[in-house]
Amino acid sequence: MILVDTGPLVALFDPQEAQYAACRQTLASIRLPTVTTLPVLTETFHILGPESRGSEALRSFIAEGGMSIHFSSHEETMRAFELMSTYKDHPMDLADASVIAAAEALATRRVFTLDRNDFETYRIKRGHRLYPVEII
Repeated sequence: MILVDTGPLVALFDPQEAQYAACRQTLASIRLPTVTTLPVLTETFHILGPESRGSEALRSFIAEGGMSIHFSSHEETMRAFELMSTYKDHPMDLADASVIAAAEALATRRVFTLDRNDFETYRIKRGHRLYPVEII
């Protein structure tokens, strides 16, 4: 399973984005299920614009099973808030925190993101150990 961050979603559904072709190629090469979170979708739809062609295409992509949506539990949301505090010296927004919290809950380290700088800093907790994100 691969969690998808905001950057690739915006690039995938806005042909004007500089990373459009690269993200399309990466998505085509992925053989594992892709999943995103509600905060990531909220941020993506805000950036694309709710009535844009990109937003319409993203809604269709999800409706047709191109990607799943992970719905977080209360505990997972609290973990996202905790992560936001943990990384306050390297500000983490709710979308990024939701991706890391989902990675912990879903036992994956793979994240499709364009935000290498931040995701190279973040760690995924498994028991008492912290692991780096595997950036796709």
